Formats: sequence, structure tokens, C-alpha cells
Amino acid sequence: MKASVAALFELQEQVVACERCPRLRQWCAEVARRKRAAYRDWTYWGKPIPSFGDPEARLLIVGLAPAAHGANRTGRIFTGDRSGDFLYRVLYRTGFASQPESRSADDGLRLHDAWITAAVRCAPPGNKPLPEEFRNCRPYLVRELELLENLRVIVALGRLAFRACLDALRDRGLAIRPAAFDFAHGREHRLGPGLPVLICSYHPSQQNTQTGRLTEPMLRRVFLRARRCLEGAP
Repeated sequence: MKASVAALFELQEQVVACERCPRLRQWCAEVARRKRAAYRDWTYWGKPIPSFGDPEARLLIVGLAPAAHGANRTGRIFTGDRSGDFLYRVLYRTGFASQPESRSADDGLRLHDAWITAAVRCAPPGNKPLPEEFRNCRPYLVRELELLENLRVIVALGRLAFRACLDALRDRGLAIRPAAFDFAHGREHRLGPGLPVLICSYHPSQQNTQTGRLTEPMLRRVFLRARRCLEGAP
């Protein structure tokens, strides 16, 4: 196994063992104890969520944070909730996933040339991480940017994930001012020669998908654009 791949998986073990944010750890454990009635027979994961995908990926997908009864239950990012259903259908139809749904960590799903992570690795109350929780989690994203040696495109799902990506790129040593970059669905930012292309998308939350702010064709176009970037097309 390549050293960078081994280090990437070792990093995920560090994520799972993380205790940097007491508020989030307490909340995730409480949700795992109380459960939702529909999932009373589940043993909730209840720990920080590791990233998932192809360690040789050229595409990095960055979400906001795990869902309390989604990834915090199943132990796999964007798995077991409607946001994940929406996202994986699109990834399947654009060739980045082996199947169109993600129900559990052992359902056989594989990602092709894609790696999925989050700005914050623990489910936050009200889906709203605090600023210090973003900061506490950022080193994990910075390290992933270093270890994904083939990285060429980043898709940021939502404004907060977009900002987290810019902050992580800055912390990795890129001379950028995050406030100078604007967020809009489908907006593409070329950061410079040899650097990944950063593409914005609305987050596939129910708030966006049920209101029609984000539709499957809209998200599909984002990932088709990412694929064109990977293939070197204009």
C-alpha cells in the first residue's frame, strides 16, 4: 500500500477517536442513546464520521456535517438520510458511484475516483456547528488535501463547506484570501496552475431539495462539470 494511502486511512482512525469538541461528542452520544423510533433496532455509530471513497481519487466532495440520524447512525458519511439519497443518485448517474443509494456502511457501495468528507465530522445540534468546531476539525481536511495526491477537483456542497475548503487551502499554504471568493451554485474557481479547481454547489439538504432550490439536474450538471475538468475539457 502506498504511504499516502496508508496515512489517509490512519487519519480516519484519528477522526473516529477525536474528542476535540465536547459539545458535539455529548450530542452525538445522546442521539445514539435516545435514537429515533424508526431506528430503535439500530445500534447507532455515535462517533465522529470518517471520510469515504477512493483513496486515489481525483475528485474531493466536501459536505457540512453528518446528520444526527443519518451518518451518526450508520457510521458512513451521507448514508441513511435523504440528503445522501439525493447525492448518491447523482453520483451514480455521473459515474462516480457504483449504486444509486446508500443505506448502511456494509451495503456494497463503492465510489469511483471520488472521496467524500465533511467540514465537521460530528453531527451538530440543529445542523449548526459553532465557529470553533469548524476550526477544531479543519486540520483533518488540511491533511486530506495533502494526502489525496491525485486531487484535481473539489466540489463544495453549500456555502459553509465552501468556506471551510478555502480556509483549509489557506492553512495548507495557498496564498488566498477566502473572503475574496464568492459562492454561487455552479460557480467554478480556478485557483492557479497545479491547484485543484473548486466548484460550488448548493447542499442537497431537504430544505433545498424539497423547495426546488436544488434539483437533481442542477446537481448532475455540477458533477458533469467536475468530470469535464478531470478529463481536461474546457
